Amino acid sequence: MERGEPVAGQPGISPLRRARHRLRTCLSEYPAVYLPFARHKYPGPSPEVIGSQTELVIDGYTRSGTTFAVYAFQLCQDKPVRLAHHLHASAQLLTAARNGVPALALIRKPQGAILSQLIREPDVALRDALAAYSHFYGRLLPYRERFVVGEFELVTHDFGAVIRRLNEHFGTSFAEFTHTDATMRECFQLIELRGTLSATLLGFESGIVTRDQMDRELQALARSPALDARDAWIPSADRERAKVALSEQWQRPSLARLRHQAEQVYQQFRAG
Repeated sequence: MERGEPVAGQPGISPLRRARHRLRTCLSEYPAVYLPFARHKYPGPSPEVIGSQTELVIDGYTRSGTTFAVYAFQLCQDKPVRLAHHLHASAQLLTAARNGVPALALIRKPQGAILSQLIREPDVALRDALAAYSHFYGRLLPYRERFVVGEFELVTHDFGAVIRRLNEHFGTSFAEFTHTDATMRECFQLIELRGTLSATLLGFESGIVTRDQMDRELQALARSPALDARDAWIPSADRERAKVALSEQWQRPSLARLRHQAEQVYQQFRAG
């Protein structure tokens, strides 16, 4: 029986796991199918699925800076904003485009996004991830002008400029994030603590928890004697070493066509 492609030196991926990932990729393109399923699977507080109270959608292919963007956005607002986020499903952005809901579509270069994904999700085959990336943004291309596109590098280094474009495009008045040592430290603290799955912190992402409630939760977590909350949402030396190991797989000639397709859709989507 075929065991699939090896990932970072681990045993091959089972056909069943590959089939599940491919099915999810397919279904996540169709709002009428995927969004009811997501509401059942993710009742909240995070991820939040687009609905009647949604004020803004922030989403993109996995590992494109969604967690940073969501926390940075909420931290600089005067009051919580109801966000739909973190589904990593084109169906959510499609629904925003069709219903006129302000939306920030995040995108990262294929190699950076996909290698980071494989480190976090070792049950996903590189070939399947390349196809999923192309499907995700290819499905959104006809609606490209209804989004503001946030490129990973700009989101993580000048998010205020991205929010400014949101306001100009949609006529909104969201506060702009300023990158300082203090604001970045606060944002990365929340990202590190996301692994605790604190309902308060996750609710803060979705705009159903206030800043004061979130601050009290941070104080409580700081007093926790057994807190070990670090997770793979933030950069680390181990992750970078794993990416180097995966780079050899990335360059395989058998993946040339899929790499070209992913790069092409990336360039088309970011150019608009």
